[in-house]
Amino acid sequence: MALLAIDIETYSDVDLTKSGVYAYSDSPQFEILLFAYAFDEEETQIVDLACGEKLPQRVLDALEDTSVIKTAFNAAFERTCISKYLGRKLSPTAWQCTAVQSAMLALPLSLDGVGEVLDIQRKKLKEGADLVRFFSMPCKPTKANGGRTRNLPKDEPEKWERFKVYCIRDVDAEREIRYKLRNYPIPESEMRLYQMDQDINDRGILVDRDLVANAVLCDKQYKETITARAYELTGLENPNSPAQIKGWLNDRGMEVESLNKKAVKNMISDADGEVLEVLKLRLLMAKTSVKKYEAIERSVCSDGRCHGLLQFYGANRTGRWAGRLVQVQNLPQNHIVDLELARSLVKNQQFDLIDLLYDSTPGVLSELIRTAFIPKLHTRFIVADFAAIEARVLAWFSGERWRLQTFAEGGDIYCASASQMFGVPVVKHGENGHLRQKGKIAELALGYGGSVGALTSMGALDMGMQEEELQPLVNQWRSSNPHITKFWWDVDAAAVKAVKERTSITLGNLCFTYRSGILFVTLPSGRTLSYIKPRMVQNRFGRDSLSYEGVGESKKWMRIETYGPKLVENIVQATARDLLALAMLRLQDAGFEIVMHIHDEAVLEVPEGVSSVDEICRIMAVAPDWADGLPLRADGYECPFYKKD
Repeated sequence: MALLAIDIETYSDVDLTKSGVYAYSDSPQFEILLFAYAFDEEETQIVDLACGEKLPQRVLDALEDTSVIKTAFNAAFERTCISKYLGRKLSPTAWQCTAVQSAMLALPLSLDGVGEVLDIQRKKLKEGADLVRFFSMPCKPTKANGGRTRNLPKDEPEKWERFKVYCIRDVDAEREIRYKLRNYPIPESEMRLYQMDQDINDRGILVDRDLVANAVLCDKQYKETITARAYELTGLENPNSPAQIKGWLNDRGMEVESLNKKAVKNMISDADGEVLEVLKLRLLMAKTSVKKYEAIERSVCSDGRCHGLLQFYGANRTGRWAGRLVQVQNLPQNHIVDLELARSLVKNQQFDLIDLLYDSTPGVLSELIRTAFIPKLHTRFIVADFAAIEARVLAWFSGERWRLQTFAEGGDIYCASASQMFGVPVVKHGENGHLRQKGKIAELALGYGGSVGALTSMGALDMGMQEEELQPLVNQWRSSNPHITKFWWDVDAAAVKAVKERTSITLGNLCFTYRSGILFVTLPSGRTLSYIKPRMVQNRFGRDSLSYEGVGESKKWMRIETYGPKLVENIVQATARDLLALAMLRLQDAGFEIVMHIHDEAVLEVPEGVSSVDEICRIMAVAPDWADGLPLRADGYECPFYKKD
């Protein structure tokens, strides 16, 4: 099969990093400047579109020919931009993404990052970023540049020639990366998922632009009001300034080290009068309730829809999707009972009523963010998600029978966990119901080897638990889940043995294999997780510990320590991802249009009078052949705008 490697350089007045490729290419000022390409093993060619050259007919034909594989690093960018240039959508079929191929080996997500790790010969040129800023972005008008707002090839001919070299080099770098990864092709099963992902991003999701615009306006007016009140109380030049507020509070006998949310809440309990009001105002001024609304405004396209909100294989440790632009993976939850009323007040600019009817205007705006996404005319949203998917998968892998039975019988896992831990019946809102909260926090914090620190970070102390209760709670959870705790260390032992002996170790339906300097973990689905250059190191406790190379918390390539429970977390989350991916494929094959998905939840835009929540949930809850015995369940609901049920 023929291959066509592509890299393009483009111009738009829209900020790509903040708005995404769909809004970027949707601008009337968008254009493709340079088009570099190479067929198979041929030398890379460059087409200077900005200076009037035309794409050869051979290239145009190949772009439409599904027998020609089009490759690029972050192919979604090339495909979307070229579609805009041609005036018609190019199907994601027959497009392959080297960035996805790299991510599947847990390599960095950038071309230069992958090039560095693989030590390719034709690395991305370092001056490229400067050239992109010069030619691909608007510039500030100055006397020196003659007042122009954009740099053209004729303005700096020498730079332009270097820009061409840079574009060619990116094709050559992508080709070399692809060659180095030739033994690790993207499986057909993942290619099908990638194509589905591209279709979902191309489809996008409709936005209630009136709600978004008025939410931003409401926040602006509210902030002006409370800032004016803070100025009135304090007389400070800038009552938003932490330094000035600290000084004002110190003058009134309140020593302040920090003004973060938690510190201010603690100070409120000891304050009264004007100091109390100022502290409350500080919390309100610090609350950012419209960042996501502004992100929606930046990324919405001329069709009224947001596109490109999800990145395939964005979490390369597990293969999960990552959120982009609006970051739909961490949308605030909604707890307002009368969401419809709150929406209408914002849409109708009845801001005074919001302040009158609700405790917090910023809180209302925050809870309404989800509702900015709406179905198109004559359709409604059906939202369905897997119930307690990670807990189910963990129980299935470990063989923790009482948990599997609880799920199979439709029981409440938090009640069941508390009952198992404390040896008494626990019924939600009933017998020993107060213990359910302890069961819940234990379930959320301790499944992947967490201890007292995990309970604390999950808010155990804030919920009223005492420090002396935490370690016993850890002990009780682990003793009531012996198969899970054993599974952690079985996984640890299997991974260590595979690395030390450079062999393959089978553990139940998992396989740990050391090959070519990589530890592969083969999941029940057949997909593999990758750990680059694994080796044993001495940890901070003086014990041998498994480590690998990857992108750390600092976003730098570094050596990272791991151990059984952490590996289990990756395995469980990766398997949950595979289950959602297959469920979405089934939904797609059944004719449903997915417009968004978040964690273990799918959002469908379904015509009125077609299908039902029950049908969608039935399709989702089908366990694949490789997950025999896994008790899946999906719950769902209909809604006229996106919300949490």
